Amino acid sequence: MAHLLGAQSIGLDFGTGTVLKDVTVGLEDGDRIGIVGSNGAGKSSLMAILAGRLAPHDGQVTATRGTRVGVLDQSDHVDEDLTVLEAIVGDADTHEWAGDARVRDIMSGLVPDLPADAVVGSLSGGQQRRVALAAVLTGEHDVVFLDEPTNHLDVEGVAWLAEHLNRRWARGRGALAVVTHDRWFLDAVTDRTWEVHDGTVDMYEGGYAAYVLQRVERDRIAAATEAKRQNLMRKELAWLQRGAPARTSKPKFRIDAANALIADVPPVRDQVQLTRMATARLGKDVVELIRCSVAYTAADGSTREVLHEVDWNIGPGERTGILGENGAGKSTLLRLITGDQEPTGGRVKTGMTVRVAQLSQQLAELDQHAEERVSGVVKQFSSIELADGSEMTPTQLLERLGFTSAQLKTQVKRLSGGQRRRLQLLLVLLSEPNVLVLDEPTNDLDTDVLAAMEDLLDSWPGTLIVVSHDRYLLERVTDQQYAVLDGGLRHLPGGVDEYVELTRTRRAAADGVGTFGSSAPSADNVNRHGSRHAEPATASASPTGVSGANPVQTVRLSGAERRTLEKELQSVERRMAKVGELIEGVHHEMVMHDQADFAGLAALTKQIGDLEEENAGLEERWLELSEELGA
Repeated sequence: MAHLLGAQSIGLDFGTGTVLKDVTVGLEDGDRIGIVGSNGAGKSSLMAILAGRLAPHDGQVTATRGTRVGVLDQSDHVDEDLTVLEAIVGDADTHEWAGDARVRDIMSGLVPDLPADAVVGSLSGGQQRRVALAAVLTGEHDVVFLDEPTNHLDVEGVAWLAEHLNRRWARGRGALAVVTHDRWFLDAVTDRTWEVHDGTVDMYEGGYAAYVLQRVERDRIAAATEAKRQNLMRKELAWLQRGAPARTSKPKFRIDAANALIADVPPVRDQVQLTRMATARLGKDVVELIRCSVAYTAADGSTREVLHEVDWNIGPGERTGILGENGAGKSTLLRLITGDQEPTGGRVKTGMTVRVAQLSQQLAELDQHAEERVSGVVKQFSSIELADGSEMTPTQLLERLGFTSAQLKTQVKRLSGGQRRRLQLLLVLLSEPNVLVLDEPTNDLDTDVLAAMEDLLDSWPGTLIVVSHDRYLLERVTDQQYAVLDGGLRHLPGGVDEYVELTRTRRAAADGVGTFGSSAPSADNVNRHGSRHAEPATASASPTGVSGANPVQTVRLSGAERRTLEKELQSVERRMAKVGELIEGVHHEMVMHDQADFAGLAALTKQIGDLEEENAGLEERWLELSEELGA
């Protein structure tokens, strides 16, 4: 693979402590890197140095001549005087960008609801962020750096971005480096992980799930971290192995080492115990929405109904995730549950013993404590009881959420965004509610803190309602999901995957909702400002192979041709199974290998890469054969 850029023995120190020290990393064609680490560890700084936006204090950065780099960092802003279309495609003529399927796909995936001629300065912060991301993705880049690209994207938007990045370059071409707290996204788009900590960078093969496995094993062998951190990551690994079918299907994750590590780890949540304790604290009646409707009256006198005759009986100990597009009515639904809003139709029935608390997206609750030290804020609270019957003091809870002794003495106003978020959650839990509502709780939290928060919520005895665009969090801490659609509440037995497929189908059926549309417009149907002419919907293919006025040619295979293809398909399947076994074997050998033998580890890593490349080719051929046989 061709080398694209790299950093040699770089160091960075802002005067408050070493951020990076003697770090050597590089990016080559085909690399898909996820960068993880605690807040302030230096993830964004490392990315900025590699991208040429920040000069290191020591060492040097080199790039192959002609390498084109695209960057989206958290501080990037689009010129507010430009229109949406100008910000994304510049001064390109309509036929140039509208004739490019990739550009049309980016527009429909990121800004389908934005008028092309809208001035960027008139947009919300989230909308401007999506425009900035679209502008980066439309460029022809060999290397793309993305810092928190999933911020302000809903679940479907995150899924679209993952698919776009996976098909953006041909196999073995281009390089991607991404910093994000979205662990599902990391698993979806990366095959290597860099962990930034204590001024160094540790490298792992695989996405987030594989990184968790390797870090647990490395910590166990080297005894490099305290037992509490090891146990937490082992529990996270147990959930990845047992609770998420999409991840357990990965061959590299089904290995004996993983099973051995989690053999004595109990289930993530004891559902029976949680329900029993929640019922004791709440009784059988929690919150019930009975044919609830909510309508708002606009300034012009028009009325818009957000929720229509919603029925929902929330039971004790239930853990429910809520999905929906921005503006669908999720926040309105939460306000009905918390009692902050009365329905315009129907009624809300709340149990006598219910005490609801909400973790909002804002941090206004902490304003009254701005001048106090963290230890002083929590000392007024008493211990809380967890589902296993144990009690934890406020200080123990702070330590569990990652606060150090020095941070306990820090004034609240001097805490970082992530630290304030953790303190906000702690204060909510210390108020001892029995119904907890979380509205986008993952903001400003790194992956380690998210794991600690999820571990704490696992043992919290009460009813939990979560609204989040972080599908990993939803799958991790909730047991059922609902979607707010067309003013109603729809159960999703298939979870987040069902919601993503459902919203895609609905958008496709709408045929052109939004300025850029949910499907790619042709150049003939787009004017200079991106507006679409009305187009008739395409009829579904009929059994005779006719779709609308355009006949679909059906390929018929002869008996001999079909037998040949079926024979090849069986051969490919046998080889895929064999390669899968070989990959598992090498992974097992890597885990058991001497971690100080870097040459040996490198050889095993190359062996895995060769096998995975062969497996990818086999999968492509399998799909081709399946399509031919299905024709």
